[in-house]
Amino acid sequence: MGWFGGNVKEYNFEMFSVSHFVIIALLILGSFFIFINRDKLKDKKWRKAEVAVGISLIIIEVSYHLWMVVNDMWDVSHGIPLELCSISLILSVLLLLTRKKVIYEILLFTALLGASQAIFTPLLNFDFPHFRFFHFFYTHVMMIWVVFYFTWVQGYRPTIWSVVKLFVFLNVLLPIIMIINKAVDGNYMFLSHKPNSASLLNLLGPYPWYILSMEFLSISLSLIIWLIFRKRR
Repeated sequence: MGWFGGNVKEYNFEMFSVSHFVIIALLILGSFFIFINRDKLKDKKWRKAEVAVGISLIIIEVSYHLWMVVNDMWDVSHGIPLELCSISLILSVLLLLTRKKVIYEILLFTALLGASQAIFTPLLNFDFPHFRFFHFFYTHVMMIWVVFYFTWVQGYRPTIWSVVKLFVFLNVLLPIIMIINKAVDGNYMFLSHKPNSASLLNLLGPYPWYILSMEFLSISLSLIIWLIFRKRR
């Protein structure tokens, strides 16, 4: 089925290849564009663009699940949108459609910590111009651009309470994900075991202690993000 098929041999992705560096360059250039044009983007006419981007994220995510079904890849053990980046994608759509600051306070951290790592060290098999390549990078890049847009253009800023909200959000979410993992024999958010490929989790100790280390690391990095993006007097 070509670009919408499931044959990875035709589109084998390699980390730090030309296509990967192009995506990284687009991420940086797009972020720079948002920052230098932050005053122009305040115009009310851009509200329609926010909604359009939100709808586009819904469409491409639904298309992704359709792609998995068509190619007999969808399974309850990995197809439910329960990974951190999938949850961040849902939060991105909700933020774009509602502009609720409480959503921004969670998304700022999950996007910058999760989506950025996914972009620089992607767990991806399909290279350009496969559909999965576009889906993966469009959704992850857009998560980061969305939080930058609401930070630099709309003036949203995290507070120390935003970190507390993130802590509560994660600790309500984790046991739910663990129960679902047990029920469907899944490994959502890597809470059942470490990924088979090399990752940062290999430095965080054995199971289940790496989960505590991962949470501690997330909160520590979130504090750094808060220091960088907080509103200064």
